[in-house]
Amino acid sequence: MARSDRGGRGGRGGRGGRGGRGVAGRGGRGGRGGRGGRGGRGGRGGRGGRGGRRGGRHQVQVTQHRFPGIFLSRSADEDILLTLNQTPGESVYSEKRIEVPTGNGDEKKEYRQWNVFRSKLGAAVIAGVKNIYMEPGSKVLYLGAASGTTVSHVSDIVGPEGSVYAVEFSHRTGRELLEVAKKRTNVIPIIEDARKPQKYRMLVEMVDCVFADVAQPDQARILAENAKYFVKTGGHFVISIKANCIDSTAPAEHVFNDVVEELKTYKFKPREIVTLEPYERDHAVVTGTYRSSKKKSKK
Repeated sequence: MARSDRGGRGGRGGRGGRGGRGVAGRGGRGGRGGRGGRGGRGGRGGRGGRGGRRGGRHQVQVTQHRFPGIFLSRSADEDILLTLNQTPGESVYSEKRIEVPTGNGDEKKEYRQWNVFRSKLGAAVIAGVKNIYMEPGSKVLYLGAASGTTVSHVSDIVGPEGSVYAVEFSHRTGRELLEVAKKRTNVIPIIEDARKPQKYRMLVEMVDCVFADVAQPDQARILAENAKYFVKTGGHFVISIKANCIDSTAPAEHVFNDVVEELKTYKFKPREIVTLEPYERDHAVVTGTYRSSKKKSKK
């Protein structure tokens, strides 16, 4: 509220005149000066105008990404990657959730923000990779599942008709993965060493795609051992490469190229390599097709 101006201070009274001095007697006493007038009271300040009406709630716009099962929320500042939440009302790693009306009464769809700074696969999508070979209904083998952050988004992508076989070696992080799987029926957690796929060969069906994020010097061989058991003929692979885990002395680009050449020796056909800057330093994702060896006919 505006504060009113304070009234002006009254003027000081004039000083009385000095009495005239007599020729023979004492002069008369001068008259007393008049009292100054009281200052006028300041006017009350006007009341401030009423604030403008509160703006309407911003409607979130969600659009389909070019990859089935992935969505975008566009704004003037940034594009946010989303997946359709298979467990509405539940977060996995405190990610933001967005509800969008479907236009069918009070029915809404809930989407989860995909934090690309915590997901190599998400970073690859934002970086412009041409294909991740995962879509609704896909069967995916995920090596290096950790606590289930990216696994949960792959679970959203493949949906209820798909499956995610999530392999994690660490028992500590594996406990967090098990908690994720309790609420997501299309996630099959496997607490085992990805170097030994024969230990879980009875648990995993043939898959459309294998994703590897194991950050080990022999990660190309680990990928190949699993592909030999589980990837369909003509299936696909996605591998995240951390250069420092393979050779910390060589430039990252050289390491990436060496891994690509090694993959070719294991009957993989790399089709694309995408670096993950600025989301991950010295990381790249390689995607392509797996060409299983043809069995020779017996003579």
